[in-house]
Parts: sequence; C-alpha cells; structure tokens
Amino acid sequence: MSNFKYKKMKKLLTVICLSLAFITAQAQEKKTLNVLAIGAHPDDCDSKFGGTAAMLAKMGYKVKFLALTNGDAGHQSMGGGPLAKKRRQEAIDAAKALGIAEYEVLDNHDGELFPTLNVRLEVIRRIRDWDADIVLGLRPNDYHPDHRNAGSVVQDAAYMNIVPNVAPDTPPLQKNPVFLYMSDHFKKPYPFQKDIAVIIDEVIDTKVKGLAAHDSQMFEWLPWTNGTDLSTIPEGEKERLAWLKEKWMNRKPNASTLEAVKKWYPNVDVSKVNHVEFFEICEYGKQPTDAEIKEMFPMLGSK
Repeated sequence: MSNFKYKKMKKLLTVICLSLAFITAQAQEKKTLNVLAIGAHPDDCDSKFGGTAAMLAKMGYKVKFLALTNGDAGHQSMGGGPLAKKRRQEAIDAAKALGIAEYEVLDNHDGELFPTLNVRLEVIRRIRDWDADIVLGLRPNDYHPDHRNAGSVVQDAAYMNIVPNVAPDTPPLQKNPVFLYMSDHFKKPYPFQKDIAVIIDEVIDTKVKGLAAHDSQMFEWLPWTNGTDLSTIPEGEKERLAWLKEKWMNRKPNASTLEAVKKWYPNVDVSKVNHVEFFEICEYGKQPTDAEIKEMFPMLGSK
C-alpha cells in the first residue's frame, strides 16, 4: 500500500471514529426523565398512574411513588403500627411488580393529613431530591380529606421548588417541573380535564399485579367498604389477579372518553382500546406544548 493511500485510509478511519464518538456522546447525553407521583396513601398512585409508570420505567425513566400517609387507619380489623408496617411492605412489593425505582411512604397518620407547612416542605425536598421533570398529584377536590389535602400540598409546593430560601437545606430546582393531575370522576368545582391520554392495554396485567401487591387494600379493606362478602374473594394467586382485574379494571372507556385518545393516537382504532390513563395539566407548573408532551410520553401515537 502506498504512503498516500495509507494516509488517506487513516484519515477516513479517524473521521469514522470521531463520528461514532460523537453519536455515542449524544446518546449518553440524552436524558431519561425523572418522574415523581404523589398520593395520599399507598396504592393511590398505582390505581391512577400504575400502567403509564410501568411503561415509562421500562423505557428507562426514573419513576418514584410517594405516599404522604402510612395508611395506618384504612382497614376494618387492624390498624396503627402493624397496619402501617404492612402497608409499607406492600408498597415495596408494588414497586417491584411495576418495575419502578422507588416507593416511599411517609410516616404521617392516615386520615389526619393536612396541607401544613411541614408537609409542604417534605414534598418540596423530595421533588428536589428526585430532580423531578414531571410531578403527578391528586386534584384538591375528592371524597377523602387526605386526597384533597395531598392535592393541595402538591399545588403549594409547585412554584416553591425554585425558591432558594424555601427549604434551603436542599438545592432548588433550576426550572419548574411539569405538574399533572391524576384522574378522578368528581364534578365540582369543575370536572377533570383529559389533557393527556395514555393507552395501557399492553401493561394492564402489570398494573393489576402492582395493585394486587397492596393485599390489605385490594382484597380486604376496599371490598369491605363496598359491602363485598369477603368470603367470595378467591385465595389462589391467579384467581385473585383475575378477580381484581375484572372488579377494578373492567371499565372500558365510553365514546366521549375515547375522543380524548384520538388526539394522541390518531392512527389507532380507538374502538379496540380497553384501558387508558388520563392526566390533566396543572397550570402552576411548566406549561408543555403538544410536542413536549410527546417527548415526555414517547408511547403516544406509537400504536
């Protein structure tokens, strides 16, 4: 090989190597988002966000659930410390089932949550520590006072995340996250707005397993409050999962609801969609464009 050809080939290889290095660096710099969902009790986030959370976690997103109370009052035959311990372990098991990074349960009493300054500071610290890009919470209108107050405290924490002199023991965020409300069916003072729709049919069984991990809630407390004869609930694992899926997931979207799905899945036959999770954009955080929402939720329109 002539010296000229050798130098030419060496130069070409150098260019190829630099190009590959640049592509690799770009891939490494591509940020996977940090997502924090905040509920009042262990299982709140699972029921409203579990499917989407499982999909995002599988995509590499760092997803955390946070319960602001320990659930120590929500049972018909046990309570206090033993119930709180059980609910905390169930949350850990649910995180494993969903594949999310963390499930934290704060040690505030169930049924006694108020949007106090101390609780707000706890929430601010955790949003900052998680370096959250997306924060999900409950709307502050709900049948349960803990739910209402959890929604209020997340709203109160929204802007304060970027204020350095608030909770100064944790570095403030450089930008306000996108805040989203998880869905509910309450009408006053205004109905929930289906701003974002995520089809979760492909992970519905994963969501059910996550909910089933909250054994004392899904197979004991909630059926009891609904007047279900607990002796009719199956005991085998497969049978319990089937029962739970039929009991809680058999809510196929109606025609008006599916209209909200069409915006994000224009090429999907929505008549075949069975399970959807909806989110409303809170006006207190960053206001994302449709293009930014598609970047945050890459599964949109993917069918």
